[in-house]
Amino acid sequence: MNLPNTIANFNGARPVIDPDDAVMLLIDHQSGLFQTVKDMPMTELRANVTTLAKVATLARIPVITTASVPQGPNGPLIPEVHRYASHAQYVARKGEINAWDNPDFVAAVKATGRNTLIVAGTITSVCMAFPSISAVYDGYKVFAVIDASGTYSKMAQEITLARVVQAGVVPIDTAGVCSEVQKTWNREDALQWAEAYSAVFPPYQLLIESYAKAQEVAINHETLDSAR
Repeated sequence: MNLPNTIANFNGARPVIDPDDAVMLLIDHQSGLFQTVKDMPMTELRANVTTLAKVATLARIPVITTASVPQGPNGPLIPEVHRYASHAQYVARKGEINAWDNPDFVAAVKATGRNTLIVAGTITSVCMAFPSISAVYDGYKVFAVIDASGTYSKMAQEITLARVVQAGVVPIDTAGVCSEVQKTWNREDALQWAEAYSAVFPPYQLLIESYAKAQEVAINHETLDSAR
């Protein structure tokens, strides 16, 4: 790992995600490409991508999407992305494999005025890795969401992870993005964040339900005691 280069990309800033400086790039999350994913269950991948879209909306983070030849076998973008991030901007490409090679895509990123990129893409070794490495070269801080990408083998995932880290990209998982962007539970929309987490951790929904039931029981007991 080329640690000095990784640190240099942050220019002395804390190596964490600042939601006020972040842009989320969701690249090539297409129904056809999802069928090639073998390093994780497709349902988990889809849930993680959906969670990122929800979190971007909650945190008011700009979202830019794009697709690789969506009229061909790669298929259309999964609908959850624009459903849960209705503010997302879609940028059409003209066949470029690396989204960063498309001038309109790069212009859309620059237009946000933000310098921290949260990137996820299918396939990991191509659609996520190529633009992530390119963006680091252009001076952006890049966080790659590995479990919201997906590729055709565990080996491909591990090789790609080693490559992007050497290039200065910071790997992270979906839950890490959620927590780092959320910052605190002491906020009015805390329940909405908890609901977003439940897609990544289905058991967390059970935790929420059990807590809500316990609170309901406690309130009922207090009401009965005060009535006596």
